Amino acid sequence: MPGLGAGLRATVRAAVTEADTAEALGSGDLPVLATPRLLALAEAATVAAVGPHLGDGLTTVGTAASLEHRKASPLGAEVVVEAELTEVDGRRLIFGFIARPGGVPDDVVLGAGTVERVVVDRARFLARTQPEPPAPASAER
Repeated sequence: MPGLGAGLRATVRAAVTEADTAEALGSGDLPVLATPRLLALAEAATVAAVGPHLGDGLTTVGTAASLEHRKASPLGAEVVVEAELTEVDGRRLIFGFIARPGGVPDDVVLGAGTVERVVVDRARFLARTQPEPPAPASAER
């Protein structure tokens, strides 16, 4: 894809709130950063990394992810997620990401993984999500 190449990066920062917890998201029963929320932050970083480099009418959609959530983050903790585009294969984009606690040495890792996204035409993609119109009923005799 023109304008997209390995090395594009973005960082997303967030403080863990009640809404981000495993309790709130139903992925557990503890008041710590939920794994699905960590993945959402990673995806947000991937979108931020390539969004400014996409042509008009183009966007990306997530197609695969792999995540290792290594360390819990309590309420109020800052989470910093950095994503880097590592591979471009036509419309397919592969990112690596790493999550760290804010204000802590870089050797502390909360989680890491990969995200795959595909470049799509926004209007065509949305058009395909619309339900098919019902087939006309056949007249009975």
